[in-house]
Amino acid sequence: MALLKYEQIAEDLRTRIANGEFGPGDMLPSGRELAEQWDVSRATVVKAYDTLRNDGVVVARQGSGFTVVDTPVARPAGGRGAGSTRVAGGAPYRRLGTPDRTVPPTQVARALSLKPGEEALRRIRLVLLDDGSPHSLVTAWFPPAIADAAPRLAAKGPLTEGTTHYVRRSTGRSPVEGVDVTTVRMADDDEARLLEVEQPVAVAVVLHVAYDAERRALVCEEGVTASHVFEEVDRYPMG
Repeated sequence: MALLKYEQIAEDLRTRIANGEFGPGDMLPSGRELAEQWDVSRATVVKAYDTLRNDGVVVARQGSGFTVVDTPVARPAGGRGAGSTRVAGGAPYRRLGTPDRTVPPTQVARALSLKPGEEALRRIRLVLLDDGSPHSLVTAWFPPAIADAAPRLAAKGPLTEGTTHYVRRSTGRSPVEGVDVTTVRMADDDEARLLEVEQPVAVAVVLHVAYDAERRALVCEEGVTASHVFEEVDRYPMG
């Protein structure tokens, strides 16, 4: 499906940011410049910037326009329904270690439809609370087809444009369905250490899988949250 004009503008800016034309803190083109360049109204440009702001890519500077974020935000695993935004569910985070390829746990290998012993690309982040303490330990696993087509996933630094958008741009594949399964178990020693809790402690585990239109898995994320900070809220109509 063809992108609308504001989506085209947003994607063009994402690409320019990803290619290093604009770095963290850099001022982006003004609304007037973009309106003239794309032959659109200022309202269309505002909608494009609103899209990027909701995805945590840019921030508004009072009286001076938009700049690239200094520190991208990340979300815990799951809860990626249509219309959800990176900013709304996002929080500061720390990237742990360097992305690597290794054999994932059984439940992840099954979700990604991997062969026995097949490796996947692993990226680990620690999502933080407002006070800087740990909230969730999230391990993202990408199948070989995605990792090969999107090589920046193997870089240690954050993807300012967002992983979903980068994967879509690199592979042409977009998520159309997500499946979240939440279970409860006891934390292992490494999880307890990273979450800064004392053993024994229960953790909630969200296994999130994003599928494309052909029901092929794009990513499987396992989010581990200590019981004392885990909360799940559902809002729904009644009557």
